[in-house]
Amino acid sequence: MTSVPLYEQERIDDLLTHELHIIQSDEVFSFSMDAVLLARFASIPRQGGRILDLCTGNGVVPLLLSTRTTSHIEGIEIQERLADMAKRSVQMNGLEDQIQIRLGDLRELVKETGHGVYDAITVNPPYMPLTGGDLKLNSHQAIARHEVHCTLEEVIQSSMKLIRNGGKVSMVHKPQRLGEILSLLRKYRLEPKVVRFVHPRKHMEANIVLIEALRDGKPDLRILPPLIVYGDDGQYCPEIMDIYYGAKEGNL
Repeated sequence: MTSVPLYEQERIDDLLTHELHIIQSDEVFSFSMDAVLLARFASIPRQGGRILDLCTGNGVVPLLLSTRTTSHIEGIEIQERLADMAKRSVQMNGLEDQIQIRLGDLRELVKETGHGVYDAITVNPPYMPLTGGDLKLNSHQAIARHEVHCTLEEVIQSSMKLIRNGGKVSMVHKPQRLGEILSLLRKYRLEPKVVRFVHPRKHMEANIVLIEALRDGKPDLRILPPLIVYGDDGQYCPEIMDIYYGAKEGNL
């Protein structure tokens, strides 16, 4: 692990797989299980491709994707502090040759890259539309949780512009918005192909949904078996343990 500067209120956390570590801070929005599940669920080229992570935050998804591929991975983040943390985490893990972190607006990225240049896109976007009371959070948390800088439609529209024909877009979101997500994906020629619901316990409603869409694909939607996080003993189920420790490959 390469030594990098740490700033006030920052810490180094263990990602529990492939000896990877990440810089985090309680002052900004830290990654959650959603990001880990996305990084394991996404269909990505094993080598020779180009992968983009939108709303990359502190870079957790690109770091985890690097354990599954030798392809070039990019992440884009609009918050300068988070983008800087992500860049230092990439450097700390010695992955500068594989991962590039961009500071910028995902809605404007196509002007720099051109259309259809990525083989796979992942995104863990803000989950909630912006309402008047949401700005009581600090700015970092508000931007991470609410559609301050980009709406769900803008995320999906940008994904369509950036992904190549036949490329795959993978998203993690809240089940309550699944109808809206599927409608917008089809509006922008991203055909939903795979959906998997994540349930805290087997008797509880899903609180996470994973979606994979194919650019200009034909209608053919698969609903995978549910992923249950906790067993009856209150411990992580074996599949979740495998996901965190990197034992499972491919789609969840």
